[in-house]
Amino acid sequence: MQSQEADCDCEEIQVTKQESEKCEAYPEEEKEKDIAQYGLLKKSKWDEVNNIINDDHLSLVWPVWLRSCDALRNKDAWKEVCQLSNNLTSPTDHDIKTFFYQHFNLYKALQKNGKDEGLVTGYYQPLLKGSKKRSRKYQIPLYGPPSDLITVDLSEVYPDLKYKRLRGRVEGNKLIPYHTREEITEDKYPLKGNELFWVKDAVEAFFLEIQGSGVIAFEDGTRTQVGYADQNGHPYRSMGRELIHKGELSRHKVSMQSIKAWAKKNKKKLQRFMNANPSVVFFRELPPGLPGPIGALGVPITAERSVAVDRKFVPLGAPIILSTTQPNSKKTLKQIMVAQDTGGAIGGGVRIDYYWGQGNAPGRKAGSMKQQGKVWVMLPKDFKFPKEK
Repeated sequence: MQSQEADCDCEEIQVTKQESEKCEAYPEEEKEKDIAQYGLLKKSKWDEVNNIINDDHLSLVWPVWLRSCDALRNKDAWKEVCQLSNNLTSPTDHDIKTFFYQHFNLYKALQKNGKDEGLVTGYYQPLLKGSKKRSRKYQIPLYGPPSDLITVDLSEVYPDLKYKRLRGRVEGNKLIPYHTREEITEDKYPLKGNELFWVKDAVEAFFLEIQGSGVIAFEDGTRTQVGYADQNGHPYRSMGRELIHKGELSRHKVSMQSIKAWAKKNKKKLQRFMNANPSVVFFRELPPGLPGPIGALGVPITAERSVAVDRKFVPLGAPIILSTTQPNSKKTLKQIMVAQDTGGAIGGGVRIDYYWGQGNAPGRKAGSMKQQGKVWVMLPKDFKFPKEK
């Protein structure tokens, strides 16, 4: 999954930590950890979304929901509703609507400040030209997970830190932070031998990490999908924000497309600005024949029907109802989606990343999508919320 380069209100070259956090893809208030799990969901009524559901082509989202059930069917809260879903053969739109109304409760997602609108961005699966061997043409490595990367699941010791992991490497008898992007790209080359593939374009490889998955096209005509395998443990930092701070780009014009255009004209500066993001994503080659990239739920995601969410506030796998607008447009985009992915910059109760699909056209939509939207979440009627402590 990804985090699109976010516009912001930061104008000073030297900024405080608090000011710089405003330039991330979600507001500082959503980063606070004092909200209970799913604590931003408020019971709602189907009347609020009847028009959206009636206008949607529900037969398009039904197979996406069934994929969620592949991952949820052994979980107590979802077991019964998934079994009933799989028993519903060739349902019509009316059948699907009736099923949702009978077996789910509706909740409206809120921000911590009580507002019901939040940021909706987009992501996609890029297509990169690559090679299985390094050559003069293909010199940019995509790394698999290094053998010395240690991951500690903090929730095993501190249950309050669910979904939090600490990553590092052992030096002597200490666990220290793993190599940053700058350290990995230095001449010392600490990850030599961990190259999965080699690609042609450094900035395309950088955005592949942000998107979280992609397709590598080889010169013999074959292709393979790569997906997120792990990460070096450092926080994501926006390259767009750094370009704004240094006066390279206007804060009103930062997008994936404008950053790529800047990179083509500033090849000598590029690595320095990419190093502003210390986070590095490691990839794995995905099995052939998958209908789409694998999301955080562990199932293939579907173009224009899967979204990434903050799993602290929206249960992974849940059907959601999204009300927003098309990228750079006032044209409405209202339909049922399924929460099947997460992302490093996707934080908050109303914070959605919309998966547009594979290739250049979806990439253009994803890169320019920065809309406001509302979200409703469907949960099984016997879904139990965690008890507040």
